[in-house]
Amino acid sequence: MKNHPRIEIMDTTLRDGEQTSGVSFVPHEKMMIARLLLEELKVDRIEIASARVSEGEFNAVRMICDWASRKGLLPRVEVLGFVDNNVSVDWIYNAGCRVINLLTKGSEKHCTFQLKKTYQEHVEDIRKVVTYALQKGMEVNVYLEDWSNGVKDSPEYVFHLMDELKGMGIRRFMLPDTLGILNPLQVIEYMRKMKKRYPDLHFDFHAHNDYDLAVSNVLAAVLSGVKGLHTTINGLGERAGNAPLASVQAILKDHFQAITQIDESRLNEVSRMVESYSGVTIPANKPIVGENVFTQVAGVHADGDHKSNLYCNDLLPERFGRVREYALGKTSGKANIQKNLESLGLDLDEESMKKVTERIIELGDRKELVTQEDLPYIISDVLKHDGVNNRVKLLSYFVTLTKGLKPMATLSIEINGQVFQESSSGDGQYDAFVKALQKIYQGILKRQFPVLLNYAVTIPPGGRTDAFVQTVITWSYDHREFRTRGLDADQTEAAIKATIKMLNIIEE
Repeated sequence: MKNHPRIEIMDTTLRDGEQTSGVSFVPHEKMMIARLLLEELKVDRIEIASARVSEGEFNAVRMICDWASRKGLLPRVEVLGFVDNNVSVDWIYNAGCRVINLLTKGSEKHCTFQLKKTYQEHVEDIRKVVTYALQKGMEVNVYLEDWSNGVKDSPEYVFHLMDELKGMGIRRFMLPDTLGILNPLQVIEYMRKMKKRYPDLHFDFHAHNDYDLAVSNVLAAVLSGVKGLHTTINGLGERAGNAPLASVQAILKDHFQAITQIDESRLNEVSRMVESYSGVTIPANKPIVGENVFTQVAGVHADGDHKSNLYCNDLLPERFGRVREYALGKTSGKANIQKNLESLGLDLDEESMKKVTERIIELGDRKELVTQEDLPYIISDVLKHDGVNNRVKLLSYFVTLTKGLKPMATLSIEINGQVFQESSSGDGQYDAFVKALQKIYQGILKRQFPVLLNYAVTIPPGGRTDAFVQTVITWSYDHREFRTRGLDADQTEAAIKATIKMLNIIEE
């Protein structure tokens, strides 16, 4: 594009994203996500709820609006309302919000068969609500629900509706592909018709991902001259979801040189927070925020990174607050292993490197996961020397699980030659074990204890009760994230093994 368009981002994670099956944010979670979106990511606007849903939703909206008002951010907070004789307007106003996104019918079918009203009756109802909201000093945006079907099947209905509403003081007209039916060529065709007929109006585009075209359609809308886009964190949303903010931002900047306010370095942090609160796991290969997207697997790629970054593109991990990793497995080769050794500050001669490479390939053939933190242990085993100084040794432990009582753990552990014993209860056996460790590190040694970020358990399919369980735990310590793995027939024992590995790593 010749110019650099300024694109306004409205994130609807807290409204449309919450319509993901099984997702429900409690008020304090909504508050935290709203703060991150506005203050950290710096999105232009957030849509935080639908009116009249519940008392809990009202309290969440009021909490966010109170905070936003104190911060001078209230004009950037929006709530979906309905054409319901002003009930939604009062609900939103009383909750402290001053921007209503009014849901109207953008297709003749919706107007006729859902509302069972004529076009003129619907227009009059809309006019009353818009007038009432403006009189209360509110800003009004209008959604044309099912606009994509409307402009395709009944364009005259859409144009008549726009002609009636365009002079009423509505701030934005928001055009949703409600059922995700459009492709990029259609978006360009229909959006350009809207822009040609109404050149001075502000249009937002709201995409759904039913055909996996949400991101493509969003970018087609930008080509057509829209001023605003709707996104969600991690692509949350009804059915197949909405356009994910991270992907939209990266493509807007790299392919269109478009200008947004988004702070890309915070995308990963916010993505992980929403993953935790929503319970919807981010696919490992999801662009920008997936666990594997900045991981080189093939050894030839790692070798290319040594030689003028031959296998890098503009999506540099540091740009998004992440780092490049080099996977260890049967396809990694010496270059990947060398990169991991460099990160650990280790150096091996050619013969030792060959032996370690052969062992990692052997483990990969058995489908075992090898992490960077496993490397010192593999080196010690292969080269048969004391390459790993286990400063932390679990001497013994005892865990209990009794119906009606909290699980208990008692452990004896050696840390740098000093033996400690401690007991604790917890919400589970592993939780009790960790809390006992925390008593030692934080209570006795007065030291920081790593924060557990993620706990993943892999159990082989097939129903075997004696199969090994793999537990991979992600930790945060001293501004660094890392993973440790434990393998055992017992899940608790596997997690404990991963934890002792972690303690030895932080001792180093």
